[in-house]
Amino acid sequence: MVRIVLLAGMLAITAASADIYNVPPTVNKIGQPLDGFVSYSIEFASFPEFAGNDTVPNEFSYNLLRNLGDVMGTNPYIRVGGNTQDYALFNGSQKQALIGIVDPSRSPDYPTTITIGPAYFESYNTWPGFKYSHGLNLGLGGNRSAGWQTLVETVPLVCKTLGNGKLYTWEYGNEPDLYGVSAQGAVRTPSWNESSYVWQWLNGTREIRARVKESCPSLGDPQYMAPSFAALANPLKEPKTWQSGLDVNNNIGLFSTHNYISGAASPGVTLQGTLMNFGVTKASVDNHVKSYDSIFGSTGNASAPPLIFGETNSLYNQGRPGLSNTFGAALWGINFNLYSASVGFKRVHMHQGTNYRYQAWQPVDTDKATKGTKASYYGSMAVAAMLRNSATRPVSLSNIALGTDQQEAAYAAHFAESKKLARLLVINMHGYNTTVDGAGLVPVPDPAVRVARTYSFHVGPQVADGQIVRVQRLMANGSDAITGITFDGWSYNWELDAGRPVRLHNVTAGETTMVSNGLVTVSLPDSSAALLSFTKQCS
Repeated sequence: MVRIVLLAGMLAITAASADIYNVPPTVNKIGQPLDGFVSYSIEFASFPEFAGNDTVPNEFSYNLLRNLGDVMGTNPYIRVGGNTQDYALFNGSQKQALIGIVDPSRSPDYPTTITIGPAYFESYNTWPGFKYSHGLNLGLGGNRSAGWQTLVETVPLVCKTLGNGKLYTWEYGNEPDLYGVSAQGAVRTPSWNESSYVWQWLNGTREIRARVKESCPSLGDPQYMAPSFAALANPLKEPKTWQSGLDVNNNIGLFSTHNYISGAASPGVTLQGTLMNFGVTKASVDNHVKSYDSIFGSTGNASAPPLIFGETNSLYNQGRPGLSNTFGAALWGINFNLYSASVGFKRVHMHQGTNYRYQAWQPVDTDKATKGTKASYYGSMAVAAMLRNSATRPVSLSNIALGTDQQEAAYAAHFAESKKLARLLVINMHGYNTTVDGAGLVPVPDPAVRVARTYSFHVGPQVADGQIVRVQRLMANGSDAITGITFDGWSYNWELDAGRPVRLHNVTAGETTMVSNGLVTVSLPDSSAALLSFTKQCS
């Protein structure tokens, strides 16, 4: 029987309990993410706006990225790429960093005719202490002279710009599995298959290697993230690509795959049923693990390239207002990232671009959107805090079963070397809306009572009775909120201090609980999350 009482205007429900003392029974490499696990993919055409240039660097973006680096202990890694990397041609005499022409019939959100000049590479100078990958054009470079010349001319610029310790990895081509069927216009014939892709990729990467050897030999042989496929359902398949010899030169350092839970215009997509749903996320991520395992045997295979999401977010086609830009999507982001880490993904690059609905922040003012920090950024902060200092003190992530309720999830972080419980994160994804139609704009005149659910976890005897446990909450007025979001009482809004952390005194912070009779218990209002830390080290 579930006991329900009314406390201070909020329904209190005993929701779930779990034994995490023996979860995982042994901590292994499968659940240990790489440093900088919380990372970003920035649309190629949007990068100059996100980063700025030598004259006007984007300080707002830098502040937000540094916040994450300060919490994680390692800065996010920045992948500069996406669809527009495969439209970009180089013009050495062009003064502007990027000239783009938007064709709404192909995409209303980004240009599909693009030229870049040498000034484009200034954007890599504005965020000190960060590492980048630069997306090279395979879409137009594999079979067209202008695209090939772009490759030849831009590789030396990448060397010059990123050769001083700023190079993360190389990427040649974005989502080549879509080249023959892309909704934005096919750049290959219908006969495009794994063998033809591998031939062109190997041909191009040989040229990249030659240009690197000529321009920046100190960088050594290029290592790549690949194959960067869009979806497992597309015509080209990852296992067959590998069988066709993609890594014959042993130069793929990161196995990169892309993922979106669903589409912005897909029928039946809802916040509660699609994003705030553990089962939907689990099924989506598990399919990628199965594909990877069919090639390498296991995500724990130390001889295989680490598995990463090189590009991912909620809903493809840049997200949908009222879904991808809400607090509920931030809760989805926590669940997606931590579940991915628990099954073997080593790093996750959340994709974003100017005016995109699922972005973590809008970097500049435009006629479509104002500069500001978005809901999903706060979810990334919670994930960063869960995985803090993973470069110096790695943790193993485990998903904690909470029964059959698909609107709840919990994760444990155990120190890799000692197997001791470090942190626990609980997500209550039951929807609670306070605005008309869940659009985040017009308040509901008389919102329903918000339910609070109590979660208990058996942590003894690993954690002693009387142990003080720090509680950091991710909160907003509801799952449909697009403003008023805090993590542990901190705001990172542009309006307050250009994205730097600001403590809000009207939000509870410094909360603690205590282990009693081997149990730690926390109550979460619907549409919220809480991070419990069992060590003195806090972020």
